[in-house]
Amino acid sequence: MAATGIVTRFAPSPTGYLHLGHAYSALAGWRAARAAGGRFLLRIEDIDRTRCRPEFTEAILEDVAWLGLDWDGPVRIQSRHFAEYCTTLGALEARGLLYPCFCTRAEIAAAGAPQGPEGPVYPGTCRHLGDAARAARIATGAPYALRLDMAAALAAAPGPLSFAEQGRGRLACDPARFGDVVLARKDTPASYHLCVTHDDAFQGVSLVTRGEDLLAATDIHRLLQALMGWPEPAYAHHRLLTDPAGRRLAKRDGARPLRALRAAGLSPKEVLAMV
Repeated sequence: MAATGIVTRFAPSPTGYLHLGHAYSALAGWRAARAAGGRFLLRIEDIDRTRCRPEFTEAILEDVAWLGLDWDGPVRIQSRHFAEYCTTLGALEARGLLYPCFCTRAEIAAAGAPQGPEGPVYPGTCRHLGDAARAARIATGAPYALRLDMAAALAAAPGPLSFAEQGRGRLACDPARFGDVVLARKDTPASYHLCVTHDDAFQGVSLVTRGEDLLAATDIHRLLQALMGWPEPAYAHHRLLTDPAGRRLAKRDGARPLRALRAAGLSPKEVLAMV
């Protein structure tokens, strides 16, 4: 990968205001791109239609600009591109790699499934339904999710999977530990895993900079890249900022937003120095 060809991105979800953890992540991507004379992209990952709000999107754009982190090209808004994600789902479905799952989260939890990186590993209940049974359930209007048949997907993927992690060399992937992951739901037409992998390929992202909490998810992303013939980016998973109690900064835990720091009189230089 030529240094001048590096493309990074900052891709927050507009479910709240940005905090210092977001500033750290944005700065990591921006610095990597600018140091190499590359491009830094801004993407809004607003596929969760129940939690994402337009006012948070506007606040994100304002906060990133206030920090002085300029981006290249137009901002990609994921909710405007569901048709593209559905095309990818259709391609996977045509290869027999997806199946409808009618189980609720409560039913999966009650089945006593073992824990995986993202919660209970789906036991494959609906994987064994015949075509007629599936069609009959769908015809009744029963809600369902589309799951990736992990065993079939791994059989279709070329060779062992791994990825290049900055400072650590190549790391082996083990997507099977996630089980049959959900790639679409009734309320979310395409999952995070599918959308982020699609967009990184579509936008030519060559270095993915993000928090270490997403390190495990890279296994799923590499599998989707292999299945779809998408290029493999390099990865750089950075540490997560924590509060004085050692807890990771998070919106749900009331992490102080950047706009509150700005209102308190701090300058962008002072905020970036904090991270």
